[in-house]
Amino acid sequence: MPDTYTTGTGGMQLPVMTLREVVMFPRAIVPLFVGRKASIAAVEHALEQYNKRILLVAQKEPEVETPGQDDLFAMGAICKILQLLRLPDGTVKVLFEGQNRAYWRPVEDRFSFEGESVALAEVQMLQENDPDNPEARALIRTTQEAVQKYSKINKQLAQETLMAISSIDRPGRLADVIMPHLKVEYTQKQAVLEVQDPLERLEQTYALLEGEIEVSSLERQIKSRVKDQMQSNQRDYYLNEQLKAIKKEMGQEDDPQAELDELLERLQAKDMPDHAREKAEKEIKKLRQMPPSSAEYTVVRNYIDWILDLPWNHLKQTELDLQQAEQILDEDHYGLEKPKQRILEYLAVQTLVEKMQGSILCFVGPPGVGKTSLSKSIARSTGREFVRLSLGGVRDEAEIRGHRRTYVGALPGKIIQSLKRAQSNNPVFCLDEVDKMSMDFRGDPSAALLEVLDPEQNVAFNDHYLDLDYDLSHIFFITTANYLEAIPAPLRDRMEIIKLSGYLETEKLQIARKFLLPKQLHKNGLDPEQVSVSDGALLEVIRRYTREAGVRNLERQIASICRKLAKEKVEGKGEIRSSKVTKTSVGSLLGVPDYRYGQREKEPQVGVATGLAWTEMGGELLLVEVALMPGKGKVEITGKIGDVMQESARAALSYIRSRSDLFGLRSDFYEGIDVHVHVPEGATPKDGPSAGITLATSLISALLHIPVRNDVAMTGEITLRGRVLPIGGLREKLLAAHRGLIRTVLIPKDNEKDLKEVPEAIRRDLEILPVEHMDDVLPLALLDSPAENLFCGRDDENIPLARRLRKEESLPPTH
Repeated sequence: MPDTYTTGTGGMQLPVMTLREVVMFPRAIVPLFVGRKASIAAVEHALEQYNKRILLVAQKEPEVETPGQDDLFAMGAICKILQLLRLPDGTVKVLFEGQNRAYWRPVEDRFSFEGESVALAEVQMLQENDPDNPEARALIRTTQEAVQKYSKINKQLAQETLMAISSIDRPGRLADVIMPHLKVEYTQKQAVLEVQDPLERLEQTYALLEGEIEVSSLERQIKSRVKDQMQSNQRDYYLNEQLKAIKKEMGQEDDPQAELDELLERLQAKDMPDHAREKAEKEIKKLRQMPPSSAEYTVVRNYIDWILDLPWNHLKQTELDLQQAEQILDEDHYGLEKPKQRILEYLAVQTLVEKMQGSILCFVGPPGVGKTSLSKSIARSTGREFVRLSLGGVRDEAEIRGHRRTYVGALPGKIIQSLKRAQSNNPVFCLDEVDKMSMDFRGDPSAALLEVLDPEQNVAFNDHYLDLDYDLSHIFFITTANYLEAIPAPLRDRMEIIKLSGYLETEKLQIARKFLLPKQLHKNGLDPEQVSVSDGALLEVIRRYTREAGVRNLERQIASICRKLAKEKVEGKGEIRSSKVTKTSVGSLLGVPDYRYGQREKEPQVGVATGLAWTEMGGELLLVEVALMPGKGKVEITGKIGDVMQESARAALSYIRSRSDLFGLRSDFYEGIDVHVHVPEGATPKDGPSAGITLATSLISALLHIPVRNDVAMTGEITLRGRVLPIGGLREKLLAAHRGLIRTVLIPKDNEKDLKEVPEAIRRDLEILPVEHMDDVLPLALLDSPAENLFCGRDDENIPLARRLRKEESLPPTH
């Protein structure tokens, strides 16, 4: 036991009276009505034999009529009987005064009093030693202020009680006096009773008191709101009764029973599962017993309407024709061969089986590559309804599973709502932006999607509002995402990932010619026969006014051209001056170009290498610059790069130091210089394990003062031994190299197998060279200059520094 308590002498026996949902505290005076015969006998025996003292112990479960030791709490309160009043119905009203808290154990001996068996207990009384320190005084003052605040909300506290509480200066006694006046569960009161440390007991009392203040404040607000609503309902009821009387006089009286009969007829004609039909019949029966003016009537009626409006067993009849489906997919989208092939495989299997439970397709790719529009094409090619649900920013689990009907304004989840709009139970359901869901205190919506997208579980999806199992297995679910890593792993495991990378320049030209331009001409009221846009003009827009993996910005630029032509048509009263848009006229329509076509350096540079990076928007060229300065061996890395690229830079420098002899460098070359590695476009975050050989090439170029070829790009991670490790996103990186006018690309040897995924046009235009070691990279990346011209270049001020780093200034460095 804590030091703040001392125990009394053992062997003290008292009769036991059990309490239901009441906890007695020391120093509390509480009147209780006693009705059980055993309890009355215990009170009578205490008055006659034990000097009016009795032990009051609370029951754990109030339903138990004759509780034993295991049904009672281990701690109770020794009380004194102050007053007893016998009532005509046989019960007694007793006024108890709590004196001490005490542990107890039963005594085997029991005694009989007027035919009733009364239990005796051996009690171990606890004496309390209240601390007196600044912390205790501060807690007492804070609690007394909270009691004053509570008394303003709860008017049942008498002024005498408040005065008594304000005069108490002991924490344990203050807690014992306050607790009987709080409207909290008896289990919480018992927990406070059993706290032996006075300060801790008062802290718990203060916490419960603050909770009661908040609850009481909310109760007042609710009562005020309900009162206003009742007044409004009374007014509405009066007006409704008047309206009914008017309609009755005019012979237009509504019959609620006729409306319910109509619901029953709809139910009988509806094709639905038996469990849903039984639930609807039960709710209609409940509705017959309610007055139409009650608030619950509307709630039940809305629930029945939802059940009747859902397409439970209604499947839209579709005739699958693979050739027609392939033709529709080709009409709507140019390229995207792998996604189209997977869709046709799905449709082929569906023609052979009545019901297919397979993988959920997930289209992953940069914005604007056609993920959502491809889903629409699937619906059109299969003859199904199309439903789209955007999950971007969804953070409430109820958006997926629905609200329970206990809430005001409860609705089913978005899945059920969308099926009601589709009016068929086998649509193509596109869950857009599945990677942009988030979670907070309202739940995790991605976890709720697990049941929706699992083919083994969605046959019995349970919406919280319906509280009925709904079969989602007939739905063709398609999800889209920009970033695969943002999708939770359990959810990603239930989907088949199909990656849609960026389009080639030739593909963008065909998409603009066949899809985007006709669409925008029609939307802007232009006749295609009056407007001619050359391929050179479209290429100019693609190269100098957009830089993206998809075609969304390309469509915006084409729309801008069409709007300007529409303005000329209106001003010219039907005639367009720029009816023929060429490469030279694009600038007058769109203004100054936004981008420079191709990012590679115009000529070879010392310490500047071109790398390849993968981003959510597709592939990008990544320039790495290295500058050397006289110093003390400091290495600085800038350009808003992540931890992975910083580690790659350090690994590249360590690799060069370990092979300084082979590069013709002095073994202590790094001690007299400072190295600054910079990746331009510092506002853009960059990271990933694919820039190791680029960083190493830039460092070696700067140290040996040998220019790097400007038509060579490279990608791959480096080890301390100089090995080149494989990377990801090869297709997107090669697209970026092709877009940036690169001619030669160095890739890891282990990625050679991934070239099958690269379009033939890219492989034909690029010279792709696999490398295994930095010894393979340097001869291909560094400019093979004659020894006498080795130190020629525009940055002549760095030549002396590069010479000083070599072991023998008379010998040119080798590479």
